[in-house]
Amino acid sequence: MNWILLIIGGLFETAFALCLGKAKESTGNDVYLWYSGFLLCLIISMLLLIKATQTLPIGTAYAVWTGIGAVGSVIVGILIFKEPATFWRIFFLFTLVSSIVGLKYVSAH
Repeated sequence: MNWILLIIGGLFETAFALCLGKAKESTGNDVYLWYSGFLLCLIISMLLLIKATQTLPIGTAYAVWTGIGAVGSVIVGILIFKEPATFWRIFFLFTLVSSIVGLKYVSAH
């Protein structure tokens, strides 16, 4: 169950990165809405990380949590903010995902 909470927490980390990007693009009162979304996603993400680390190893949990956030942020950048999807970005994204899976695998044994 705590692995699921950790994954959801990582997705909220991606969401707070999305909110930061949208706040940067926004004007007027929309900026405050995006920053409010950022704070809400940040709080939820941290609380889920805290809950997950009650039973999971802290080093592995933190690495997986930040990895999910990093991978998600790159994907959001490519799909929403039209950042380049170069060969090397995709290659290193793949190596990051492989590392996250590897950490989860070796932590389960």
